[in-house]
Amino acid sequence: MDERTHFGFQSVSPDEKTRRVRGVFDSVADRYDVMNDLMSGGLHRVWKRYAVELVSVRPGQRVLDLAGGTGDVARLFADKVGASGAVVHTDINHAMLSAGRDKLLDRGLALPTVQCNAEALPFPARTFDVVSIAFGLRNVTRKEAALAEMRRVLRPGGAALVLEFSRVAPPLAPFYDWYSFNVLPRLGKAVAGDEASYRYLAESIRVHPDQAALAHMMEQAGFDRVEYRNVMAGVVAIHVGRVY
Repeated sequence: MDERTHFGFQSVSPDEKTRRVRGVFDSVADRYDVMNDLMSGGLHRVWKRYAVELVSVRPGQRVLDLAGGTGDVARLFADKVGASGAVVHTDINHAMLSAGRDKLLDRGLALPTVQCNAEALPFPARTFDVVSIAFGLRNVTRKEAALAEMRRVLRPGGAALVLEFSRVAPPLAPFYDWYSFNVLPRLGKAVAGDEASYRYLAESIRVHPDQAALAHMMEQAGFDRVEYRNVMAGVVAIHVGRVY
């Protein structure tokens, strides 16, 4: 049988998922930051700062930010590593990468910017001290491959950081489902002119591995210790995998 994967609630071929995800982000790139602020009430910025603090990046270190989008996480890491360090900002989607590069330049940051697929990174083994992916892993077609690549390019002593929507606590699930499937698509239609992409967002969260399953996937990818923290009762989870 052909390999199948999820695009939201639909079962599709890996190539079809890659094509459709590209279309989603081509569509929303120019309104991505505005929509993130509206959907989360600005909390996504707090979540990103908290996640970056968990890996204790030091001046002079090298960081790879995958699915870096409009550059929020790359900028936070750049502040940590300073002039003696390096942060490489990447995304598979050209529209998102361009928007991120321009936003970083507007803030006075000229970071190395690379368009690449997280499943096949164009970097040598043991290159980075930290590899991060924020709100991007659920869009990756072959998550196991991406996690293995993150492990490959990390130096001994390094850490992988995964910030992602996850499984909310059961008492909050009915409200969260109502918000996700009723408010988000309407908000996407009103602000970004794209209802379908934000319906996909809600669906993609439901088919993404939950906290324990993702921790197990990271362990299977070769990380020596994996820990996770829930934020807002599991609306978001932050996973950190170490390399010893």
